Amino acid sequence: MKLTRLELSGFKSFADTVTLTFEPGVTAIVGPNGCGKSNVSDAVRWVLGEQSARLLRGGKMEDVIFQGAAHRRPVNVTEVSLFLDNSDGTLPIAYQEVAITRRLSGLGTANTSSTTLRSGSGTSRTCCAAPAWGVTPGS
Repeated sequence: MKLTRLELSGFKSFADTVTLTFEPGVTAIVGPNGCGKSNVSDAVRWVLGEQSARLLRGGKMEDVIFQGAAHRRPVNVTEVSLFLDNSDGTLPIAYQEVAITRRLSGLGTANTSSTTLRSGSGTSRTCCAAPAWGVTPGS
């Protein structure tokens, strides 16, 4: 099983939807101070269920939502999806791709997670859609 891509939308410094594709071999994230490198690892940690805003370098969970900039309005929702290639059958399921998604509304009303399974033939299904690990708004 391999991490193939990460999609971020409205997460911290990523106001627009950004897709990071991880090719075989070594992937490095480089850039100057303040460009959002640490936000990528925060996104992975968050989509996998981190419940502590402090461990995500924030004061409250809503701090992961893009807050705006000098020439950019804030967004109301964030969503991060992590895609795993299961074509080697590491997970004992009949799907070749697994997508784990977490979404949070700025109103604190929608903190949900879901897992989407996709087969090689293009069929898919979403399962396990539920409130994210018992997180309550504002926690």
